[in-house]
Amino acid sequence: MKYADLFRLDGRRVAVVGGASGIGREAVRALAAQGAEVIVADRDEKGAARTARLAAAERPAPGRPSGTATPHHLDVLDPGAVRDAVAAWGPLDGLVVTVGVNVRKRIADYSLADFDRVVALNLRAYLTLVQAVAPGMAERGHGSVVGFASMRAFQVEPGQSVYAASKAGLVQLLRTAAAEWGPRGVRFNAIAPGVVRTPLTDQIAADPAWYEAYAQASALRRWAGPEEIAGAVAYLVSDAATYVTGAVLTVDGGWTAVDGRYDPDV
Repeated sequence: MKYADLFRLDGRRVAVVGGASGIGREAVRALAAQGAEVIVADRDEKGAARTARLAAAERPAPGRPSGTATPHHLDVLDPGAVRDAVAAWGPLDGLVVTVGVNVRKRIADYSLADFDRVVALNLRAYLTLVQAVAPGMAERGHGSVVGFASMRAFQVEPGQSVYAASKAGLVQLLRTAAAEWGPRGVRFNAIAPGVVRTPLTDQIAADPAWYEAYAQASALRRWAGPEEIAGAVAYLVSDAATYVTGAVLTVDGGWTAVDGRYDPDV
């Protein structure tokens, strides 16, 4: 093994679903910087195109080839569109899925429409994508699928019921996929971020008290930027993680490792 190339993705083809903004956008930039040919799939066509332009502007390391990024319109809630897109993309070495939604309500206030909306995007869409991509990876004997769970898969608070349940379900879905396709060389892993400043957290960021409470809850006493999650994506897609599957990589600033509510004088 050439350790200098451990994280390089030259010639690898990776689809990032949800790449128009937030963590998905930074994942595209990181993967392209490592030489990957990245498909930026999203329902937001303008956002996906902007991501592709930003990735193209990345300067590769001296002596290293640059990757590419190509936008592709995709509605992940349309199973037929997903199948057509995967067929159009051709063989994939990696699939990264960052799509997600949260409806913050107490359980008593949740409607079935709210429930269906969260589960459809956070869980059903993953099933559709895995069903479309994994068999082809298995035929070629290799592939890496990275999904986005959350620290809420393990640690909850009021108002997070269905979101937390969907993320916990996603972890188990990916672990089961790891068991089913592992013998054929396909890896499945989840990343569990903490609080990251993206459009998904606009509701929290708009409330100064809520924002500060979240900032103080982790060991690092701050929020993450989406670019701080991109390295975990690049790692799991790369050859640095060839023996990592069925895992959850927590990137939460230590939130789930410490009790940040009180710092006793001892």
